[in-house]
Amino acid sequence: MSKSRAEAAAGASGILLRYLQEQNRPYSAQDVFGNLQREHGLGKAVVVKALEQLAQQGKIKEKTYGKQKIYFVDQDQFDTVSDADLHSLDDKIVALNAKVQSLQQSCRHMEAELKELTSALTTPEMQKEIQELKKECTRYTERLKNIKAATNHVTPEEKEEVYRERQKYCKEWRKRKRLTIELCDAILEGYPKSKKQFFEEVGIETDEDHSVTLPDP
Repeated sequence: MSKSRAEAAAGASGILLRYLQEQNRPYSAQDVFGNLQREHGLGKAVVVKALEQLAQQGKIKEKTYGKQKIYFVDQDQFDTVSDADLHSLDDKIVALNAKVQSLQQSCRHMEAELKELTSALTTPEMQKEIQELKKECTRYTERLKNIKAATNHVTPEEKEEVYRERQKYCKEWRKRKRLTIELCDAILEGYPKSKKQFFEEVGIETDEDHSVTLPDP
């Protein structure tokens, strides 16, 4: 092995040993490579070689599960933890979890507030909107003024007269339509052709032909 490779392997071994001691949990070579590659720029081959060397030196433990090797620090190097210390650590974990949940909730509230603020109009946008609304109000005010000033308003009496005339003609329309239908039905009883053919020969055009609907009474 060249001097540069040896230095690289030695440096990688120190980094990996510190990492495994700090984390104190089992990792595969792929896990270690993925976790440290961005920060330290270690290649996968260097990581694999360094882990194997650390295991051979007895600084870490190696276990094989199927085709995969798992590496972890020797637990004998750590002091024995009493039950009281374990309970104390559990209490700290519970307190930290509660703090994390509180911070996460605060983050959600802040994100919601930020979203609301970013969706709101800015001061220049609000001023522009106010000006547009003022212009619109001015247009409606002018329109209302012109309507009030007009002299061709329909009086209630004139309006009522128009409605009466409409009812009168609609009633007559309905009556004549009914009589026409009754007359045609009577003729069709002895007519050898269809109703459509009869209407075509006579020249009768129905309301439906012109998409006309008789208004409600």
